[in-house]
Amino acid sequence: MRDCLFGILKKKFMVYRNNMVKRWIVLFLCFSLKATYAKHDEDPIMGHLANSYEWHFATIGQKHITLHLPVIVYKKDSGLHVFSSKNLRNADHQVVPYKGFILKNQKVVSLDGTKVYDISITKNVASMLLSLLILLLVFLSLAGYYRRNQGGSPRGGWVILAYLIDLVRNDIVKPNIDQAHRSRFTPYLLTLFFFIWINNFMGLLPGGANVTGNVSVTFVLAFFAFLLTNLNGSSYYWKHIFYPSGVPKWVMPILVPIEFLGIFTKPFTLMLRLFANMLAGHLVLLNIICLIFVLNSILAPIISVPLGTFMFMIKLVIAFFQAYIFVFLLAKYLGAASHTKSVKNIDSTIE
Repeated sequence: MRDCLFGILKKKFMVYRNNMVKRWIVLFLCFSLKATYAKHDEDPIMGHLANSYEWHFATIGQKHITLHLPVIVYKKDSGLHVFSSKNLRNADHQVVPYKGFILKNQKVVSLDGTKVYDISITKNVASMLLSLLILLLVFLSLAGYYRRNQGGSPRGGWVILAYLIDLVRNDIVKPNIDQAHRSRFTPYLLTLFFFIWINNFMGLLPGGANVTGNVSVTFVLAFFAFLLTNLNGSSYYWKHIFYPSGVPKWVMPILVPIEFLGIFTKPFTLMLRLFANMLAGHLVLLNIICLIFVLNSILAPIISVPLGTFMFMIKLVIAFFQAYIFVFLLAKYLGAASHTKSVKNIDSTIE
């Protein structure tokens, strides 16, 4: 009787466990698909990740803690319009028209169909301005610290910042860029590294904006990398692309188009790598958190909270490494483009 009862309980437990595993897998896939294809206004995950005209920080009970940002739009027939994004929604957070404009798919459009030129301060723009302000305050304070101490060694929290500056300068710039060009590229590479890193980190904070997980932002960073690399290209760099040395002539029709295509694929991979890694990490983390609210089981927080914490710690590491990788590869491209000694050295720099 005891063995029989134990067998029945074991069978029930196995069925329950298998059903729970299936529920977790199905729900996780459903959330991922929904987050990918659902409209932003209806989906909480994409509503958090997408750019918007308001900055929602948290919800306490029925109260939303939201910063309503300015909407700045221009129409040819009526000129410039500036108003708060609060006017585009009512008290129930439903979309309503205001002065001939309405919010549609997270974009302000005209009710009469006239083209609208939008230069609004959105959540991502506000977050980038905040990150730039933080960087200015931090580095101006660091410069003041060095002036007060007459260039002495930093102490306290300044040690970490000084270490990161030396990391970019000594481990990224020096090995990849000739000494003649380091002074031109180092300030930009340092600025780019800290800009990407701080925005990656701010995106992980509660209520933070997903700046580097927005393809428009990473496209602009990659476009600047494209311009900086090719505008500083030496004669050897362009010769390596259009007339590689030591290559049989019958290979030229195949190799030259590939080399020329590489001019565009390099910045494209920079854009895609940063965007995809940051967006994917946010999606996975939000899916894990949302499972707590949809699973009617005590196991949900027991599993989701440690897993979400572990994922968050990984994201902190990824936030740093994505900034490092972006700047490291750009330094490689700049070093290869600005090289002026020989095509052979360019080949070794690219490798």
